[in-house]
Amino acid sequence: MHAANALVVAASDPIMFNPSRDQARQFFIESWRKHLAHEALSAMESIAAELIGQHPEYHALLGDAEAALRDFRPEDGQVNPFLHLSLHLAIHEQLSINQPPGIREAYDACLLHHQGDRHAALHDVLEALGETIWETQRNGTPLDALAYVERVRQRAGRHN
Repeated sequence: MHAANALVVAASDPIMFNPSRDQARQFFIESWRKHLAHEALSAMESIAAELIGQHPEYHALLGDAEAALRDFRPEDGQVNPFLHLSLHLAIHEQLSINQPPGIREAYDACLLHHQGDRHAALHDVLEALGETIWETQRNGTPLDALAYVERVRQRAGRHN
């Protein structure tokens, strides 16, 4: 979604920009259900369904309406699929508008390293974003966009 479209969505659906945990989870579950049923999808639902399609390990979970109620705790060795997909969605938007500045070029460097494997390159960005968010939370500081982009660049360079 581009910035101009974001303003339209913001006016019509404020939940999209500040959803509760359950609303965010339900968005992915419903997007996947509609995709499988060949129902019409909004632009954002189409992106979500495409991302889910790249994660077959989540398909059964997203077919279970009770999944939205489960807790996924890292200390139990669990990856939260809803957080993972949400980060993918955020990165998709960041790349589409090159925000923070330089993120698209850093991603392109990861893409080059992964010989065009888009998903592998996106996972480099996702890991960098996750580290940046964790550091922000740990230190109680605002997100450092420059450090985030630099982490992505380092991921591309470390593979060479």
